[in-house]
Amino acid sequence: MTVNLTRIYTKLGDDGETHLGDMSRVAKTDPRIEAYGDVDELGAHIGVAITTPGMPERTVEWLGRIQNDLFDLGADLAVPEGGTRERLRLHPSQVSWLESACDEVNEGLEPLRSFLLAGGNPAAAWLHVCRTVCRRAERRVVALGEAVNPQTRHYLNRLSDLLFILAREAAQGAESLWEPGRYRQP
Repeated sequence: MTVNLTRIYTKLGDDGETHLGDMSRVAKTDPRIEAYGDVDELGAHIGVAITTPGMPERTVEWLGRIQNDLFDLGADLAVPEGGTRERLRLHPSQVSWLESACDEVNEGLEPLRSFLLAGGNPAAAWLHVCRTVCRRAERRVVALGEAVNPQTRHYLNRLSDLLFILAREAAQGAESLWEPGRYRQP
């Protein structure tokens, strides 16, 4: 599958509409556009995370793979179900890889005693930002209902879990736990 971009601006979106992958036209505020826009934003945040000092080498490698998968996911969302052409769709194996990665990293972490406050160090903090953007993208995809490949929902759900676990690992034990009601005045 080859993508050939010879010209970046086309002026076709000047009136607030854009093409989906099947060449149908929709408003740029269409829920499908919002969903893959959030997936695109997530990929950009992951790009920042990759460049963050102190990001573990294995995590950088995995984040690169995830960025590529997110383009697959965006391509999947960009083309409504149906039609006669074969389209790129997210595959269950991509979700399975996330599950294996979650299990691998989580095995080396101490069990949690409370919810975490985002932070710890710059690498962990960026991974938490990625996690929250991923959750937003997941909500947008869920809002599309049955009109999408279910693997897109599964992938984003597992990815947010993996980003949380990777943030814990990157924090190297410097995690701040939520202390319910700690600053309440009597």
